[in-house]
Amino acid sequence: MESDSSQVVIRHLGLVEYEPTWRAMQAFTAQRSPDTPDEIWLLEHPPVYTQGQAGKPEHLIAATDIPVIPIDRGGQITYHGPGQVVAYVLVDLRRRGYGIRELVTRMEQAVMDLLAAQGVTATRQAGAPGVYVGGAKIAALGLRVKHGCTYHGLALNVDMDLGPFTAINPCGYAGMVVTDCCSLDLALNAAEAEQFLAAALMQSIYHPDVK
Repeated sequence: MESDSSQVVIRHLGLVEYEPTWRAMQAFTAQRSPDTPDEIWLLEHPPVYTQGQAGKPEHLIAATDIPVIPIDRGGQITYHGPGQVVAYVLVDLRRRGYGIRELVTRMEQAVMDLLAAQGVTATRQAGAPGVYVGGAKIAALGLRVKHGCTYHGLALNVDMDLGPFTAINPCGYAGMVVTDCCSLDLALNAAEAEQFLAAALMQSIYHPDVK
Protein backbone atom coordinates (compact mmCIF):
# COMPACT_ATOMS: atom_id res chain seq x y z
CA MET A 1 0.00 0.00 0.00
CA GLU A 2 1.34 3.40 -0.92
CA SER A 3 1.71 6.13 1.64
CA ASP A 4 -0.89 8.89 1.51
CA SER A 5 0.68 11.06 4.18
CA SER A 6 -0.06 14.15 2.08
CA GLN A 7 -3.69 13.64 3.10
CA VAL A 8 -2.97 14.07 6.82
CA VAL A 9 -3.83 17.29 8.66
CA ILE A 10 -1.49 18.25 11.54
CA ARG A 11 -3.01 20.55 14.16
CA HIS A 12 -1.03 22.28 16.90
CA LEU A 13 -3.62 23.23 19.52
CA GLY A 14 -1.51 24.56 22.39
CA LEU A 15 -2.68 24.18 26.01
CA VAL A 16 -6.30 23.03 25.94
CA GLU A 17 -8.76 21.62 28.47
CA TYR A 18 -9.16 17.87 28.38
CA GLU A 19 -12.90 17.26 28.16
CA PRO A 20 -13.74 19.61 25.25
CA THR A 21 -10.83 18.12 23.30
CA TRP A 22 -12.05 14.58 23.97
CA ARG A 23 -15.56 15.52 22.86
CA ALA A 24 -14.14 17.11 19.70
CA MET A 25 -12.31 13.86 18.90
CA GLN A 26 -15.54 11.92 19.32
CA ALA A 27 -17.41 14.34 17.08
CA PHE A 28 -14.73 14.30 14.41
CA THR A 29 -14.74 10.49 14.36
CA ALA A 30 -18.55 10.26 14.26
CA GLN A 31 -18.82 12.72 11.38
CA ARG A 32 -15.91 11.62 9.20
CA SER A 33 -16.52 9.94 5.84
CA PRO A 34 -14.33 7.49 3.92
CA ASP A 35 -12.74 10.51 2.22
CA THR A 36 -12.04 12.54 5.37
CA PRO A 37 -8.28 13.10 5.78
CA ASP A 38 -6.69 11.71 8.91
CA GLU A 39 -5.61 14.24 11.54
CA ILE A 40 -2.95 14.34 14.23
CA TRP A 41 -3.60 16.80 17.06
CA LEU A 42 -0.61 17.92 19.14
CA LEU A 43 -1.24 19.73 22.41
CA GLU A 44 -0.81 19.94 26.16
CA HIS A 45 -3.45 19.68 28.89
CA PRO A 46 -3.84 21.40 32.26
CA PRO A 47 -3.48 18.92 35.15
CA VAL A 48 -5.99 16.08 34.86
CA TYR A 49 -6.25 12.36 35.54
CA THR A 50 -8.05 10.29 32.91
CA GLN A 51 -9.47 6.88 33.73
CA GLY A 52 -9.78 4.47 30.82
CA GLN A 53 -12.41 1.79 30.41
CA ALA A 54 -10.34 -0.77 32.32
CA GLY A 55 -9.69 1.73 35.11
CA LYS A 56 -10.29 0.86 38.74
CA PRO A 57 -10.92 3.54 41.38
CA GLU A 58 -8.37 1.94 43.72
CA HIS A 59 -5.58 2.91 41.31
CA LEU A 60 -6.01 6.50 42.55
CA ILE A 61 -4.04 5.91 45.73
CA ALA A 62 -3.91 9.40 47.24
CA ALA A 63 -6.30 12.33 47.49
CA THR A 64 -5.49 15.30 45.26
CA ASP A 65 -7.21 18.40 43.93
CA ILE A 66 -6.67 17.22 40.34
CA PRO A 67 -9.89 16.22 38.58
CA VAL A 68 -10.44 12.62 37.47
CA ILE A 69 -12.35 12.15 34.20
CA PRO A 70 -13.68 8.70 33.21
CA ILE A 71 -13.21 8.33 29.45
CA ASP A 72 -13.69 5.84 26.61
CA ARG A 73 -10.15 4.87 25.66
CA GLY A 74 -8.57 1.57 26.52
CA GLY A 75 -6.33 1.23 29.54
CA GLN A 76 -6.47 2.51 33.07
CA ILE A 77 -5.56 5.72 34.89
CA THR A 78 -2.91 8.18 33.76
CA TYR A 79 -1.99 11.82 34.30
CA HIS A 80 -1.74 14.71 31.86
CA GLY A 81 -0.21 18.07 32.64
CA PRO A 82 1.80 20.96 31.21
CA GLY A 83 5.18 19.91 29.84
CA GLN A 84 3.75 16.67 28.50
CA VAL A 85 3.21 16.54 24.73
CA VAL A 86 0.02 14.72 23.77
CA ALA A 87 -0.58 13.42 20.24
CA TYR A 88 -4.10 12.38 19.32
CA VAL A 89 -4.16 10.19 16.23
CA LEU A 90 -7.39 10.30 14.22
CA VAL A 91 -6.60 7.52 11.77
CA ASP A 92 -8.82 5.54 9.40
CA LEU A 93 -7.33 2.07 9.81
CA ARG A 94 -9.33 0.74 6.86
CA ARG A 95 -7.27 2.97 4.57
CA ARG A 96 -4.04 1.99 6.26
CA GLY A 97 -4.55 -1.71 5.71
CA TYR A 98 -3.40 -2.71 9.19
CA GLY A 99 -5.06 -3.11 12.58
CA ILE A 100 -4.95 -1.54 16.00
CA ARG A 101 -2.10 -3.67 17.30
CA GLU A 102 0.17 -2.59 14.48
CA LEU A 103 -0.84 1.04 14.98
CA VAL A 104 0.16 0.78 18.64
CA THR A 105 3.52 -0.69 17.61
CA ARG A 106 4.06 2.09 15.07
CA MET A 107 3.19 4.80 17.60
CA GLU A 108 5.59 3.31 20.14
CA GLN A 109 8.25 3.15 17.42
CA ALA A 110 7.76 6.85 16.68
CA VAL A 111 8.62 7.73 20.29
CA MET A 112 11.54 5.30 20.31
CA ASP A 113 12.87 6.87 17.09
CA LEU A 114 12.50 10.38 18.51
CA LEU A 115 14.45 9.41 21.64
CA ALA A 116 17.07 7.52 19.64
CA ALA A 117 17.73 10.71 17.68
CA GLN A 118 18.47 12.34 21.05
CA GLY A 119 20.86 9.56 22.02
CA VAL A 120 18.47 7.69 24.33
CA THR A 121 17.65 4.00 23.97
CA ALA A 122 14.00 3.28 24.73
CA THR A 123 12.13 -0.01 24.79
CA ARG A 124 8.69 -1.59 24.97
CA GLN A 125 7.45 -3.78 27.81
CA ALA A 126 5.39 -6.87 27.07
CA GLY A 127 1.79 -6.44 28.18
CA ALA A 128 2.23 -2.80 29.13
CA PRO A 129 1.76 -0.51 26.11
CA GLY A 130 3.96 2.56 26.11
CA VAL A 131 7.63 3.44 25.92
CA TYR A 132 10.20 2.94 28.67
CA VAL A 133 13.74 4.10 29.43
CA GLY A 134 15.64 2.02 31.93
CA GLY A 135 12.35 0.53 33.13
CA ALA A 136 10.76 3.95 33.73
CA LYS A 137 7.76 4.95 31.65
CA ILE A 138 8.29 8.02 29.47
CA ALA A 139 5.27 7.71 27.17
CA ALA A 140 1.78 6.33 27.78
CA LEU A 141 -0.57 5.12 25.06
CA GLY A 142 -4.29 4.42 24.81
CA LEU A 143 -6.72 4.33 21.89
CA ARG A 144 -10.37 3.88 21.00
CA VAL A 145 -11.53 2.45 17.67
CA LYS A 146 -14.97 3.23 16.30
CA HIS A 147 -16.15 2.20 12.82
CA GLY A 148 -12.55 1.42 11.90
CA CYS A 149 -11.26 4.86 12.94
CA THR A 150 -9.10 5.70 15.94
CA TYR A 151 -8.99 8.53 18.44
CA HIS A 152 -7.07 9.26 21.65
CA GLY A 153 -3.34 8.58 21.28
CA LEU A 154 -0.12 8.95 23.23
CA ALA A 155 1.45 11.23 25.82
CA LEU A 156 5.21 11.90 25.93
CA ASN A 157 6.62 13.29 29.17
CA VAL A 158 9.00 16.09 28.21
CA ASP A 159 9.57 18.57 31.05
CA MET A 160 6.77 18.28 33.58
CA ASP A 161 5.94 17.98 37.25
CA LEU A 162 6.05 14.22 37.79
CA GLY A 163 4.67 14.51 41.32
CA PRO A 164 1.03 13.78 40.39
CA PHE A 165 2.04 10.33 39.12
CA THR A 166 2.82 9.36 42.74
CA ALA A 167 -0.89 9.64 43.56
CA ILE A 168 -1.81 6.88 41.10
CA ASN A 169 -0.75 3.45 39.97
CA PRO A 170 0.26 4.63 36.48
CA CYS A 171 -1.69 2.67 33.87
CA GLY A 172 -2.72 0.34 36.71
CA TYR A 173 0.79 -0.73 37.73
CA ALA A 174 1.63 -0.22 41.39
CA GLY A 175 5.08 1.24 41.90
CA MET A 176 5.71 2.00 38.25
CA VAL A 177 8.44 4.61 37.91
CA VAL A 178 7.71 7.50 35.53
CA THR A 179 10.34 9.72 33.94
CA ASP A 180 10.56 12.58 31.44
CA CYS A 181 13.04 13.92 28.92
CA CYS A 182 14.28 16.57 31.34
CA SER A 183 15.14 13.90 33.92
CA LEU A 184 17.25 12.22 31.24
CA ASP A 185 19.15 15.50 30.71
CA LEU A 186 17.78 15.96 27.22
CA ALA A 187 17.89 19.57 26.05
CA LEU A 188 14.41 19.33 24.60
CA ASN A 189 11.49 21.63 25.33
CA ALA A 190 7.83 20.85 24.72
CA ALA A 191 7.62 22.87 21.50
CA GLU A 192 10.64 21.07 20.02
CA ALA A 193 9.36 17.69 21.17
CA GLU A 194 6.00 18.40 19.55
CA GLN A 195 7.62 19.07 16.19
CA PHE A 196 9.85 16.00 16.42
CA LEU A 197 6.94 13.82 17.53
CA ALA A 198 4.74 15.00 14.66
CA ALA A 199 7.47 14.10 12.15
CA ALA A 200 8.16 10.73 13.80
CA LEU A 201 4.46 9.80 13.84
CA MET A 202 4.04 10.75 10.20
CA GLN A 203 6.98 8.54 9.26
CA SER A 204 5.96 5.62 11.43
CA ILE A 205 2.20 5.55 10.82
CA TYR A 206 2.16 6.38 7.12
CA HIS A 207 5.38 4.94 5.71
CA PRO A 208 4.55 1.57 4.13
CA ASP A 209 7.83 -0.07 5.11
CA VAL A 210 7.67 0.61 8.86
CA LYS A 211 6.85 -2.42 10.98
